[in-house]
Amino acid sequence: MNIDFLPSDFNVALASSVVVFGFSGDELLTLIATKNGEPFSGARILPSAIIKPDQAPENVVKQLLRELTQRDDWPLEQLNSFANPYRNPSGRVVNIAYYALVRLSDELKSDLEAKGYMWIPVSKVPSMAYDHDDVMAYARERFKRRVKRRPVGFTLLPREFTLNEIQRLYECALGKKFDKRNFRRKVLKSQLLLETGNSVRSSARAKRPSRLYMFDEKKYQTLTLKGYDIVYF
Repeated sequence: MNIDFLPSDFNVALASSVVVFGFSGDELLTLIATKNGEPFSGARILPSAIIKPDQAPENVVKQLLRELTQRDDWPLEQLNSFANPYRNPSGRVVNIAYYALVRLSDELKSDLEAKGYMWIPVSKVPSMAYDHDDVMAYARERFKRRVKRRPVGFTLLPREFTLNEIQRLYECALGKKFDKRNFRRKVLKSQLLLETGNSVRSSARAKRPSRLYMFDEKKYQTLTLKGYDIVYF
């Protein structure tokens, strides 16, 4: 089989968009930018970057994450290539999309908001330019599948967290409610959690403090690679 390219076959640009998920403690959030310049000036878009001919897509996304969060070692996964010929009115652009999970902090939130980015609940994301709505939908489904089989969701939690926060995270990720007693039984059965000996009062109305947990890093890394034997949630 001979595959011969014509010079005109190389008139295709590459870009990458990344769906960045974060957890506020109550809601699953995603990072949205505002498009500067035409086309679609002022429209909402995902954080994006152009891929130069000599660049690897993953390296471009890691550089983008470094610019956004000062770190590039967050969990990162390629989603898909979005290649509709008419997705960009400026010309043929193939979008190699990714999603990343970041641990939110007040400092990170305020820093990105000062730069014009917005953290928006995934259930309230407005319509976006290009085909970024499709990218977002694809990322949400991928994340939903991952949290069912692997403990990747723990990346979104603070170092120490309550069982209520874990439950709320999984409810946001999977779009369903869980019975508190059954959920706690299952998550504790996973043996991923370690009691820290610390506690926190979740609100002024709370009758008693909630225990704080952290994940067992060794088991976390093992299950992240191998997955669960059964679907826990």
